[in-house]
Amino acid sequence: MTQPAAAWTALEAAARKDGATRIVDHFKAEPDRLERLVVDACGLRLDLSKQPWSRAGLAAALALAGAAGVEAARERMFSGQAINVTEGRAVLHMALRAPDGAAFHAEGRPVSRGVETVRARIYAFAEAVRSGEIRGATGKAFRTIVHIGIGGSDLGPRLVWRALKPLEPAIDLRFVGNVDPADVAQALAGLDPETTLVVAVSKTFTTQETMANAFAARTWLREALGPKADGHLAAASTNLPACAAFGIAADRVFGFEDWVGGRYSVMSAVGLSCAIALGRVAFEDLLAGAAAMDDHFRAAPLATNAPVMLALAHVFNRNGLGRPMRVVEPYAERLGLLANYLQQLEMESNGKRVTLGGEPVGRATAAAVFGNAGTNDQHAFFQMLHQGADIIPVDFVAVARSAEGPPRQQTILLANAIAQAEALMTGKANAAEPHRDFPGDRPSSFILMDQLTPHALGALIALYEHKVFVEGVLWDIDSFDQWGVELGKSLAGKVLAELEGGEPDAHDPSTAALIRRLRE
Repeated sequence: MTQPAAAWTALEAAARKDGATRIVDHFKAEPDRLERLVVDACGLRLDLSKQPWSRAGLAAALALAGAAGVEAARERMFSGQAINVTEGRAVLHMALRAPDGAAFHAEGRPVSRGVETVRARIYAFAEAVRSGEIRGATGKAFRTIVHIGIGGSDLGPRLVWRALKPLEPAIDLRFVGNVDPADVAQALAGLDPETTLVVAVSKTFTTQETMANAFAARTWLREALGPKADGHLAAASTNLPACAAFGIAADRVFGFEDWVGGRYSVMSAVGLSCAIALGRVAFEDLLAGAAAMDDHFRAAPLATNAPVMLALAHVFNRNGLGRPMRVVEPYAERLGLLANYLQQLEMESNGKRVTLGGEPVGRATAAAVFGNAGTNDQHAFFQMLHQGADIIPVDFVAVARSAEGPPRQQTILLANAIAQAEALMTGKANAAEPHRDFPGDRPSSFILMDQLTPHALGALIALYEHKVFVEGVLWDIDSFDQWGVELGKSLAGKVLAELEGGEPDAHDPSTAALIRRLRE
């Protein structure tokens, strides 16, 4: 038996044993439990004491991290080796937020100076738009940005904008992701073309959904403004010829490298819209928070390393205790898109069934993630969390202080978050009335930030990015490819041709019937 295989066997045995003990009893048996299982990093407090592991269970999890080579794999990533093995690419989103003067290399090639050059261009353009130095075709300042992208080119910027947008923004930001024509129609509704800037985000500038929406937005601009409408276009892309053919000037195209995966790209040129709408200071603070978490992840010992510990808690539940779902529940309305963002980050990254060597993994990988924003969900799916047949671990995310609204409402919000975590763990026995019996012993993690600042948000994003990486190392999978996205996309092209009158292709009976029905 290999060292990782033996470590997995030990973890699974420890989890079975711990699963027979209630979490509250671990507190009684371990007086130092809270001290050992709370990690402070980069302005975030991560409390893992309500997870189901005992001291021995945690030791088994840490031993697994050691046996799987997490530390060595971490260094391979930071040193720019091609750890995305199926595509032969380095993985260096950390270089995007490193301060000027960093020395990241991708497969031996220095990349930090290039990052700094693009970043300086982004800041210059953003400040020129914000100050009114760059204006629209009729001389009016831009007041709205329409950001067009999909997947990682959409979810990350959406999360950042909702989390950090001012109550009365000087420049507002709208998003278009879905190829459903209703999406672009709603985004453009009520806008003034004279004061609207459209930012199209596609590395190749060929993504079907993004280009369909970009063409629709450009048509809307040209119908109102004529030939000068193209001055209302910008892009995050590496395909300069395609951008030029579309009408976007080269000085308004901002590139990013192939070592930046889409779901890890919000702090690259993909975040251009946020840099404009939030301003340079806020965007720099976002990057600084992520860079601080990068430094923590690279240097901290495994037992006090926030991303490592969070990953081990999730693996303990997923593999040790067979729990296929997880809720991410921010008790912060501004973080209401966090679960949506993590669905892509976690499920696209680690929703894999073969190892780096192409063999079956042999165990479950990514859990299904869902959630929204408390306290609304307490009146929706929390019933299932408390009394359902499945045990579903929860990540609670809370903000200690809010600068908005009545202060007491923030206190009420925090009281609910804390109480829900406690209730899930302790439960409440009622043998006389089974319908009112709460079994408890349902695990959770609790992430607390002092305030929802750009720095704290950057640290939170990087926390989960590195957590995903650690899980991928444990499962021996490639967390940075996404071949599962490709098959449906390629088939969609064939179906589209048929729906538009092309010759029928070979399909299963159900698919063929749907196509015939829509062609009638």
